[in-house]
Amino acid sequence: MNIRRSAAVLAAVAVIGAAAPAAADPSPAPSPALPSALYGDGDPQYDGVWRQSLALLAQHTVGVEPPEAAVDWLTGQQCADGSFAPYRADTAKACDAETAVDTNQTAAAVQALAALGGHDDVTDKAVDWLKSVQNEDGGWGYTAGGASDTNSTSVVVGALAAAGEKPAEVKKDGKSPYDALLKLELPCAGDGAGAFAFQPGKKGELVANADATAAGVLGVLGAGLAVEPGKGGGAEETACEKADGPEQAAANGAAYLADALAEDGHLTSALAGAEDQPDYGNTADAVVALAAQGATGAAGKSLAWLEKNAADWAARSGPAAYAQLIFAAHAAGADPRDFGGADLVEQLTATGPSAPEKTSRVTDGEEKKDASDSGFGVWWFVGVCLVAGIGIGFLISGRSKRQQP
Repeated sequence: MNIRRSAAVLAAVAVIGAAAPAAADPSPAPSPALPSALYGDGDPQYDGVWRQSLALLAQHTVGVEPPEAAVDWLTGQQCADGSFAPYRADTAKACDAETAVDTNQTAAAVQALAALGGHDDVTDKAVDWLKSVQNEDGGWGYTAGGASDTNSTSVVVGALAAAGEKPAEVKKDGKSPYDALLKLELPCAGDGAGAFAFQPGKKGELVANADATAAGVLGVLGAGLAVEPGKGGGAEETACEKADGPEQAAANGAAYLADALAEDGHLTSALAGAEDQPDYGNTADAVVALAAQGATGAAGKSLAWLEKNAADWAARSGPAAYAQLIFAAHAAGADPRDFGGADLVEQLTATGPSAPEKTSRVTDGEEKKDASDSGFGVWWFVGVCLVAGIGIGFLISGRSKRQQP
């Protein structure tokens, strides 16, 4: 549930930029070099904390101790109120109303730091902030006060569980995160049976969304981004039944994903003009969700497809992509160190502080990679739109065209 960069995201960034006053100097000086403790060499403005968190969590998941400097960089990004923004270049400056904190970065940081241990002061403050911005329906939006969505609610559930909380007992106005998620799952009758929607449409309609479904399955299971193999207790395949609780909702969502993956072994991009292109990141997320539910057969088939096809995507996309593949391999019981002949752990580590000194610089004109080719995937793109106040109706409608069964 990560949130990174080419045609579609460039369009979003262009809209964001168009809303801002034009700079007087057409050729501003480049910003300082990237922090040496940061994973990846791309602009961290929208995903720094997210990709750092996923990288640290992935390394921990496979028994690798992350560099202390990388962990310190992540903890140092926290605001005084406990929240995290995607990237704070100057952490000596206190966060204010202009600091674009969000639930996804905060929840990802909690999951990573809770797994590593020894950071209760940071995770406790972050969890308190997440609780303080819980919506009345029991869920969370990408930003504080934003309408609840499946992806954000699910990544927060994972953070709560990682921090030792019982998500079902974290309530606002008597509503828990599970109440919010159950309202976002489509009924068994009609198109998209058992899938989760990202958010309701303007008229309250729910549209099946495979990305949200992968997140939703993990959310209702109380699972985080990293899932231990063999933990799923659900049936391999099951008919959709009315979800009167999280367990059935997870089974319904997993059945939808298995069906969506059955023909090609992968999900396809939801971005306009890219409907025929594989969505590697969301496919990896779907593998984790299926494995968490216990649908190991379907998970294994899609993992095999990723082993054959995801190498170039991960190399282009960087640390969060490697982390997603590690999570998928680990959840499905495969070896991330022998993933289609590649060592994902070694490749991830090479993007971090132990790699040769970074020379890339963050520049205002740096080209972004396609959001469909990223570890953050569409989720990050949605986040940018939400933070900018653009809205996401066009994105969801684009997804629905290819995700209806």
